[in-house]
Amino acid sequence: MKQTNYHLFDFMDFDPALQKDEALWKAYTPTKIQEREGDIVVTIPYQQQKHQEDMAPDEAVKQQSFDLIIRVYEPNIIRVFTTMSGDEMTEADDMLQFSPDVKRTDLRYIDGDVIAANGKKVAHIDLSTPKLDHWSNLLPAPQPAPFITFYPDGDETKGIALSDDHFSPPRYDALPLGFVCCDSVATHRTERATISFKCTPDECFVGTGERFRKMDLSGQTFQLKNQDGQGVNNRRCYKNIPFYMSSRMYGCFYHTSDYCKLSLADHSSRSVQFMCDRATLDVFLIGGQSPEEILRGYRMLTGFPSMPPLWSFGIWMSRMTYFSADEVDDICDRLRREHYPCDVIHLDTGWFRTDWLCEWKFNPERFPDPKGFVKRLKDNGFRVSLWQLPYVAAGAEQLKEAKENHYISQPTKAEDSSTGGASNFSALDYAGTIDFTYDKAVDWYKNQLLKPLLDMGVTCIKTDFGENIHMDHRYHAMTPERLNNIYSLLYQRAAYEVTKEVTGDGIVWARSAWAGCQRYPLHWGGDSASSWDGLAGSLKGGLHFGLSGFAFWSHDVPGFHSIPDFMNSPLDEDVYVRWTQFGVFSSHMRYHGTSKREPWHYPKIAPIVKRWWQLRYKLLPYIVEQGEKCTKTGYPMVRALLMHHPHDRQVWHIDDEYYFGSEFLVCPVINRENKRDIYLPEGLWVNFFTGERLEGGRWYYGVEVPLDQMPVFVRPGSLIKMYPDDVDCTDQMDLSKAVTIEITKEFKGI
Repeated sequence: MKQTNYHLFDFMDFDPALQKDEALWKAYTPTKIQEREGDIVVTIPYQQQKHQEDMAPDEAVKQQSFDLIIRVYEPNIIRVFTTMSGDEMTEADDMLQFSPDVKRTDLRYIDGDVIAANGKKVAHIDLSTPKLDHWSNLLPAPQPAPFITFYPDGDETKGIALSDDHFSPPRYDALPLGFVCCDSVATHRTERATISFKCTPDECFVGTGERFRKMDLSGQTFQLKNQDGQGVNNRRCYKNIPFYMSSRMYGCFYHTSDYCKLSLADHSSRSVQFMCDRATLDVFLIGGQSPEEILRGYRMLTGFPSMPPLWSFGIWMSRMTYFSADEVDDICDRLRREHYPCDVIHLDTGWFRTDWLCEWKFNPERFPDPKGFVKRLKDNGFRVSLWQLPYVAAGAEQLKEAKENHYISQPTKAEDSSTGGASNFSALDYAGTIDFTYDKAVDWYKNQLLKPLLDMGVTCIKTDFGENIHMDHRYHAMTPERLNNIYSLLYQRAAYEVTKEVTGDGIVWARSAWAGCQRYPLHWGGDSASSWDGLAGSLKGGLHFGLSGFAFWSHDVPGFHSIPDFMNSPLDEDVYVRWTQFGVFSSHMRYHGTSKREPWHYPKIAPIVKRWWQLRYKLLPYIVEQGEKCTKTGYPMVRALLMHHPHDRQVWHIDDEYYFGSEFLVCPVINRENKRDIYLPEGLWVNFFTGERLEGGRWYYGVEVPLDQMPVFVRPGSLIKMYPDDVDCTDQMDLSKAVTIEITKEFKGI
């Protein structure tokens, strides 16, 4: 659709030709406010607007009224709920998993103020008449509106107010509340609802998922619709999360799995606007004095991450793909022989009888003894991870069983030949999507497909894809439009649960995500290009992902695909080294991609790579310690600088530096010039590798960094747990032997 610069068309998705039978309804001033079972219920009338580009009330149509429910939870959470679709408000579903610390508190309404049981003012409803100094009838008076301001943490200096945003009364840029009625006035089929909040001119926004964008997202509009990202440098997104955080120190979680749209001071620089494809709005406003406190509040609503096992923090070796047990044995033997530390070998698409034909069974010719193969690797300190995807191909041996028992989605047309779940690399026809809305399909997937693999010793399932499902198929409990976004949560939960049950380790290796998926670590960044822009895009995505509630995140080292030839161009060795350095200071570290990833294929840089791998294992005590903290707080492992310096305006615009845990400030080099600008926040900093001391609160421009080095800083007085010995895998580690490095005045670097 071409941009029109009319709110109705560009944000509310109306037909610019106004040929569709649909009408916009705008919220007016509340007519009733009452206390009900501890909530405040605000009755809001809506007036239909004339079917034209400039808004004007159609007073020939009778108003409709709907209740807006205000509910408050401690600590510092306000819930705002309204529905024009008859939905019920719930406190537990696939997305919501309230912490025991989330306590509902009763509310009172006193002279415009909403007061919590602890005496805190949490909202104000302004029913006063606007003052006028009348002198012209040139334009109509503005339409009435609900003027409600929320204070989730009781701080009245940073109220979150509904936005009735307009230039002149006919020309609206945002609506405080509104919905769309389709088909005809007689049937009143409602869809699409919107809510808007005021924002300030200098306000910054972060989060919304694994967003491959600069740190401050203001001035952008996002379609929250999961799809194959096809790289990390475009607007497509594997992991949309309906949550953002503001530099004014509040977070906003839109509780829905429907397709939706979020404009962060874009359609209007005065408003944050949200539109949901279903006429229900369920919004959690989360207050706090720090980003960590806000993210902790979000996790208290949707679940805290669980702790991955120790071995998962070691190095994973993979490529697309290994095709036989002999090939894998040769690689693993060489890793051990040359003392490249490694814990996981991952088999991607090539372990089946036909590449990409996912049947959850080893090729009997190339893997003649899979149980013995897995045991042999485990005895040598290697866990096995296996690729699969949630679609059943037309040629799969399970297809007949899956169709007959409705374990997969069912075509809506007899002649259907959709490949809605097809990969980008395979011409296979994926006949259906496993239906995780059906309990018997979930049981089949867990116990018939995955459990036999886990029983033979496999330790992790790569839950690839899941962003797209067959949209022209039927599912047991949801329409495809409502299922598409949340599908990743249902899919990953099933794989996580059976893995935990059989192996004792709660882990998956997942690409797609929606709200709540942080409970089932871990996620990686998708199909990045092996290039400098692929490295930069991956880091940006990981930082926003960490600001969206996720603790554990990884990426393909040194990028997934080659350029310009996707499968066949050789790797850039400088990119390989710089990405390795980034990987060492990431939650998890996996080598993967379309060509050779083992370091000995690049002898010029292999010694550098080995030293960084050895450092990774020395840092494992610190990584495990920090990971445990992330499961109990709002912190991610890879965290934007703003997590620790929210009042430093610089850091809301820095997306190429980050904290790794609470102690390391990491500055990856993302160019072949071997130099970069470095910003150090206020205070004294110590180079972790050289011991050099630098004053913060300033930029250092053009810092030269040789290829085998990377700038990493710590604070004086920091305590860093490290492992004293070189090991080949985590099976050889006894974390009780860890030593603590104190950053004293005598520290000269490691």
